[in-house]
Amino acid sequence: MTTRTLREYLADPEGDGLPAPRELAILIEAISDSCRTIAYLVSRGHLADVLGSAGTGNVQGEEQKHLDVLANDEMMAMAKACGVVAGAASEEEEDARWLSPGAPYLLLFDPLDGSSNIDVNVSIGTIFSILPAKPGEGAAPFLQAGRNQVAAGYAVYGPQTTLVLSLGAGVSAFTMDPPTGQWVQTSTNIRVPEKTKEFSINMSNMRHWADPVRAYIDECLAGEAGPRAKNYNMRWIASMVADVHRILSRGGVFMYPWDKRDPGKPGKLRLMYEANPMSLLCEQAGGKAFDGTQAILDIVPTGLHQRVSVMLGSREEVEALELKHAATK
Repeated sequence: MTTRTLREYLADPEGDGLPAPRELAILIEAISDSCRTIAYLVSRGHLADVLGSAGTGNVQGEEQKHLDVLANDEMMAMAKACGVVAGAASEEEEDARWLSPGAPYLLLFDPLDGSSNIDVNVSIGTIFSILPAKPGEGAAPFLQAGRNQVAAGYAVYGPQTTLVLSLGAGVSAFTMDPPTGQWVQTSTNIRVPEKTKEFSINMSNMRHWADPVRAYIDECLAGEAGPRAKNYNMRWIASMVADVHRILSRGGVFMYPWDKRDPGKPGKLRLMYEANPMSLLCEQAGGKAFDGTQAILDIVPTGLHQRVSVMLGSREEVEALELKHAATK
C-alpha cells in the first residue's frame, strides 16, 4: 500500500514524473476539501441538527434533505472560489451557474447521492464529473459525451471516508485520515474482477422491467442449475455511490434499468451527474457500462438533467446483458 497523499499523487499521478495539469490539480484538491467538509457534516448528523427534510423540492421533483442543501451550497461555493471552473451544474438546481469566465473546466455533481439513506445512517456520497470548458451559453457547453470527461470521481461517507478518482488513466482511492484530515492513497490501479457472483438491483421492481433484464435476472436466480452455472448473491444499498463502490472493490453488476412505470423516461438515474462519472470509473477499472443500447460514455446528451438506464460492473455480466438486449432487437 502506498502512503502518498492526494497532493503527492497529483504531482505524479501516472508515475512518469509528470504532474497533473496545474488547474486540474487545483480543482481536484478543492473538491477533496469540500468532500472533507461534507463528511464532517454527515458524521455530526443529529448533533449538528442537519438531518431531516429541508421542506423544499429539487428540480427533479424530489424532496430535499437538509444535508442535500448544505452539500450543494458547499460544492457551489468551492467551484466559485477555486477560480478554475467556468461553469458548474448540480443535480439539485435547474440551471447551470456561470462562475469564472475563461476558466478551463466545467464541473457537474450530485452533492449528496443516496439521500433516502441520510436519516438512517447508511453510506451516502458525493459524485463529480469534470469536462473541458467550451464556448456557448446556457446548458449547451455541458452537453458533451461522457468520453470527454477530463476526470471523475466520488467520495463515499461510510465507516471510512474514501475518495475514488480517475484522471483518465486508471482508478485510485484515497482514505481520509481523521486526525490529520489528509487524503492518503490506499489503492492504486483498481480493477473490477471480470467474473462475479453478485448483482445489485431493486428486486421489488421486477414486474416492471423490460424482458432482457428479467431474463438476465431469471438466469442469475436459477443458480448452479441454470445457464449461468453459479449461485449469485444480491446486494442493494439504494445508494448508487455505495453500490458502485462495492463493485469497484470486489466485483458485481449494478442495474437501475428502464421500467414500464414511466415508459416515456429512458431511466431513473441522471446521465450527467451519476451515470457518466460512474461509467468512466468503471471502464477505467476494466469494467463496462451500458444503457440497453450503447456504451453510456458514448451518449451525446440533449439536456442537463437527462435520465438514462444504467447497467455497469464486471465485464462478463454486462456483456451477458448486452446479449440479452441485442436478442430483442
